[in-house]
Amino acid sequence: MNKIGFIGAGNMASSIIGGLLNAGFNAANIRASDPSPMEHIRQLGIELMPDNQSLARWADIIVLAVKPQALQSACTQISEQVSQRHLILSIAAGIRSTSISNWLAADVACVRVMPNTPALLGLGMSGLYATPQTSEEQVKQATDIMETTGRVIRFNNEAMIDAVTAVSGSGPAYYFLLMEAMIKAAVQQGLSEDDARLLVIQTALGAATMAQQSDVEVDELRRRVTSPGGTTEQAIKTLLDGDFMQLVNNAVDAAARRSIELSDEMDRNT
Repeated sequence: MNKIGFIGAGNMASSIIGGLLNAGFNAANIRASDPSPMEHIRQLGIELMPDNQSLARWADIIVLAVKPQALQSACTQISEQVSQRHLILSIAAGIRSTSISNWLAADVACVRVMPNTPALLGLGMSGLYATPQTSEEQVKQATDIMETTGRVIRFNNEAMIDAVTAVSGSGPAYYFLLMEAMIKAAVQQGLSEDDARLLVIQTALGAATMAQQSDVEVDELRRRVTSPGGTTEQAIKTLLDGDFMQLVNNAVDAAARRSIELSDEMDRNT
């Protein structure tokens, strides 16, 4: 069984480790290294390594789970330990696989993944890109790891990870913003804060579940709720008259462009 080592033990790493354990993966085959590991990592019952080099020597699969600005240093630290037997899985946002390979100074199999925060609940959505050096077996290994936290889509073009970042990576914040706005609007209508929060969050959960479980497209689901001349029609008309669709498109485009800019900045600093 493959030994999986996590460099970095923050929230996303702990969500993946928790998913692996829940899926029946042996805790003895999971280790992590972090200068100041959080208590929740200790509670998962995995062994903590004293440094990144020791972890890289031990592991078959190395998950790079540090903050983007710390990734170059982490890769440089383990460059002498990494070899072609390793699979590198990076969940660091905005760092291209070419930068990771350059920092590791090794032509190794590398999978870049863009997860999102609902992975903490096992409801994550991840986009995955594998370099040409990565075998199909290794892609499956990376996919199996990430599927313990939710759903996974594989992309053959690394540039699509910027779009994934803008849609699902940043996406939870868009929904939180809409819920925030709806709660405030509900309070303006005279509802209590607690009632407004329950109404909005349960409605969001129900709508998302309907969209997930239905074989009907979301635009048709929306039309089925929108009776001619009714209350919903008035609300939808107000949103569309305010150029809601274009505003969302602009927001996603801005996030994607920023993801590209961050990657370019990191490449220039390499």
